[in-house]
Amino acid sequence: MTPDTTAVPVAQAAAPDVVSRPDVDRCALERLAAEIRRDIAAGAYDGVHMILARGGDVVADTVLGWHERATGRELGTDAVFRVLSLTKAFTNAMALRAIGEGRLALSTRVVDLIPEFLGTDPFHMLRKDRISLVHLLTHRSGMPPTPNPGLGPERFGVLADVIRALSEVDVLFEPGENLNYAPAINHALMGEMVRRAYGAASFRDLARELVFDPLGMDETSFGLPAGLRDRAVPLKAYLPEGGFLQPGDIECLNEHITEDAEMPWVGSVSTARDVLTFAEMIRRRGLHDGRWVLAPAVVDQATTPQTGDMPNDLYAQMAVARGWEIPRGNFGLGFSLSGTGTAPGFFGPFTSPRTHGNYGAGSSLFWVDPERDLTFVFLSAGVMEESENVARFQKLSTMAVAAAL
Repeated sequence: MTPDTTAVPVAQAAAPDVVSRPDVDRCALERLAAEIRRDIAAGAYDGVHMILARGGDVVADTVLGWHERATGRELGTDAVFRVLSLTKAFTNAMALRAIGEGRLALSTRVVDLIPEFLGTDPFHMLRKDRISLVHLLTHRSGMPPTPNPGLGPERFGVLADVIRALSEVDVLFEPGENLNYAPAINHALMGEMVRRAYGAASFRDLARELVFDPLGMDETSFGLPAGLRDRAVPLKAYLPEGGFLQPGDIECLNEHITEDAEMPWVGSVSTARDVLTFAEMIRRRGLHDGRWVLAPAVVDQATTPQTGDMPNDLYAQMAVARGWEIPRGNFGLGFSLSGTGTAPGFFGPFTSPRTHGNYGAGSSLFWVDPERDLTFVFLSAGVMEESENVARFQKLSTMAVAAAL
């Protein structure tokens, strides 16, 4: 039975800069919006702010559903989202800028800047000693693929405490030998490496200096500023029992992403418009408003495959559980890539192979298709189970790219 989609709220204040282009199929955009509306009506998630741009022109800016379904509050055009692991894109950009400025190299070892990370266990010291920045960016560090960086969630926002705890966390694999998506540890270490490389007192303030201020991302921050709190969409997890993540793993972040929290892996807030600004800078190979925020040579390499035929162990397990073909991991330097083939993936099998972007657990995504000059941003209220999220984004990414003529 087809779900009733008429009850799904639609924000009325359309963005003033949406344009029609002859190389974009308006009927395809209408189908995309209708499909999102059906998903929301069926209870898959509560609401969404979706933007599609071509050549820098916004061709769709759609806000549907609820800010919080349980209270009936409708999603607004100015909604602020806790973007979960899409946060990693911002930390990646800080590291890539540090590389371009000569403060870090791909070969810089974690212990070169964080000597206490080595710990005291002789067996694990040998492996920890070899973990470098390139291993962190490509999810090949060998550290445990856990959402918990080694301490209680009430301390997640204190980066110094997280780094101290990681000195006691053991390496599971030889660095460089397998790709296993790291929800927390890699980017906690990366954020601290960048902070120390610049000699900054605060990771949060350094992010603003290196990325957010140069891009004019005034509504993006590590931690949730008091001035954005009323517009912040609460995290609501729709997850099955016994999965990799439980609702409490996600929803506790409503409390722990505080104003002064510094979580380089999961702790930022943003709007769809700000994420579009960031993604458009990447599409332009580091350029924003006449200023090079990142070096184009660095962006080019970062958006090129770096992990060969390695599968992504975490998503390979999901694929096996669903009876899907196991995809290649397809990572660049911090960016997930579309790659080739027909295995299920976030960007779908019809984007160009070098399509690149980042995503957050069950909820958020952006990608840039450089061949089609297409940028897609999708931030949702409501966190889905991750294999369902892959299926959702495979569908919607395909429908989005189908609009490019």
